[in-house]
Amino acid sequence: MTTNVSSILGTDVLIVGAGPTGLVLALWLTSLGVRVLIVDRTAEPGTTSRALVVQARTLEFYSQVGIADAVVERGRKAAAVHLWASGEDVARLVFGDMGAGFSPFPYPLIFPQDEHERLLVSRLAAAGVEVARQTELAGLEEAEGHILARLKRPDGTSETCRAAYIAGCDGAHSPTREALKIPFRGGEYSHVFYVADVEGGGPVMNGEVHVGLDGTDFLAVFPLKDEGRARLVGTLRDEAEHQRENLTWNDVSTRVLQWMRIDVKRVNWFSTYRVHHRVAEHFRQGRAFLLGDAAHIHSPVGGQGMNTGIGDAVNLAWKLAAVLQGHAGASLLDSYEPERMAFARRLVATTDRAFTGVTSPGGFARLVRLHIVPLVMPLLFHFPSFRRFMFRTVSQTAVNYRESSLSEGRAGSVHGGDRLPWVAGQPDGGDLGNFTPLKSLAWQVHVYGNPTAEIKAACHDRKLPLHIFPWSSEAKRAELRRSAAYLVRPDGYIGLVDARGGSLAITSYLNAHGIASK
Repeated sequence: MTTNVSSILGTDVLIVGAGPTGLVLALWLTSLGVRVLIVDRTAEPGTTSRALVVQARTLEFYSQVGIADAVVERGRKAAAVHLWASGEDVARLVFGDMGAGFSPFPYPLIFPQDEHERLLVSRLAAAGVEVARQTELAGLEEAEGHILARLKRPDGTSETCRAAYIAGCDGAHSPTREALKIPFRGGEYSHVFYVADVEGGGPVMNGEVHVGLDGTDFLAVFPLKDEGRARLVGTLRDEAEHQRENLTWNDVSTRVLQWMRIDVKRVNWFSTYRVHHRVAEHFRQGRAFLLGDAAHIHSPVGGQGMNTGIGDAVNLAWKLAAVLQGHAGASLLDSYEPERMAFARRLVATTDRAFTGVTSPGGFARLVRLHIVPLVMPLLFHFPSFRRFMFRTVSQTAVNYRESSLSEGRAGSVHGGDRLPWVAGQPDGGDLGNFTPLKSLAWQVHVYGNPTAEIKAACHDRKLPLHIFPWSSEAKRAELRRSAAYLVRPDGYIGLVDARGGSLAITSYLNAHGIASK
């Protein structure tokens, strides 16, 4: 790569894009002792955003790096959702602590992306990491075991960054993905949606989520922390669908606003967007990786997008750190693409079906969303098994890597590749319980009951932390097996389950994957 440069920068990981995905990747890598340079083309963090919901699995990741409490404090728990159909409030589905017993964060949390980004930026700044703003990726190449990236600065000058790896967290129009020439196949839905931050009154401004369904229109109301403020996501008027630019609040479809009796007194900001569904053909090419919207985009149904990007970041962070610090072989990085791509493809397919059902003008789709869903959902929510299923699905606590090359063994219903089941440390579930040791961001062994002498010896010899928890009714309810050995990855997923609690399987696993303790 030939260019006139003013200097050459050096770092371990160059992160392109300072949205939640890039910021979380930087935070985890920094916590693991890895040097990062994070750049973004914008002048400041976003002031408008579509992403609102922080799922339980994301909060679990945040608890590992010490920011979960701050996010929960600044956000708002979603207690219930109302379904409106053709002008009537037809159902109220109570979330409450729907995931009680499954996660220390048994609820979805509403915390707007713009505020979310500012919190992450401040935590990185406290760790000595600043975002290089108004800096664009202008080109990259891989040579001699490193990445050379050309960065364009705001004053027009260029710098070359030499990095061991590059992470493209730069959104749906990713310059990183384009530089790598990785196809981004999929399509675009016909509807144009808006998102607006408003102040107002009315029965729906009651601190709960409201979803309005109509023959052709859609509106979702998300309460914000401040009373009388809400984030609206909805459809535009039919005649505005074909207008690409200069859309304003006046182009919003008002029918649903009227029959939900929303009195909008002030619009703080307003933005429009089209929804796409795409997955990159590859999430990795040599020393370059794609994460978040650069790798996959889909409809906002279920509040999954931002959380999926954060999951990408956590999955990649500990693997990059292990390889860079000599605690694992470079082949460990081969697991990133298959683990995250499999989930992304399932998610895009699922949200596509749900989004089509919500927005389709067809007669059957209208029947389902206006009559069947409002009738059936309240009935289903009375069943604890359905509530548990819904929580685990939406919260991403059910995401697993059972098919990964890093996943081995099984004890009962718990497999290698599953998220470590949560066991509360106190009767009221008031602390992180068996998730507390995950704050070390290190490989570790968990035993619930009495570990064998050989497990103790093997962990001592390998300098592998061994955490022994008393056998309890909570451990049994979590479907853990008494005295089985669980080798847990730094991201809280189980690498290996050994039902017999022996040491041979763990030693063989660590040797096979070239994993060394810190």
